[in-house]
Amino acid sequence: MQELYKNILIATDGSENNVAAIKEGLRVAQACGAAVSAVYVIDDSVLGTEDTDAYEELSAEGKKAVARVKEMAGGVEVQTFVIEGKPSNAIADFAAGHGIDLVVVGTKSKGTIESLLLGSVASSVIKAVACPVLAVKNH
Repeated sequence: MQELYKNILIATDGSENNVAAIKEGLRVAQACGAAVSAVYVIDDSVLGTEDTDAYEELSAEGKKAVARVKEMAGGVEVQTFVIEGKPSNAIADFAAGHGIDLVVVGTKSKGTIESLLLGSVASSVIKAVACPVLAVKNH
């Protein structure tokens, strides 16, 4: 019997709104025996070229966010990554380059105003990646 998924990317922004997506992604990984890549994207389009303090803050936030996924894993193999770029493109590029066969994203961002201004990252990811995407609504 062929495995359904082998490599799952769980995208996290570190917010409480993302917890449902993390839990569901880990549940699917457990059921499939899949490995997980927990990915946080530092959106470099909002950083100035010399804004090292903001970069360091976002990097620390990212490390904390992916560490949380690993802490929640309950026996699922998780590798953590903090990457840079436009979130949807960075996730798509990572997925293509790492043999990802399922991307899991939450459907709520950190705030509704941010979502209105920047658009839905989940929607952009769905359009950008070649593999299936599981979009999980925050409960």
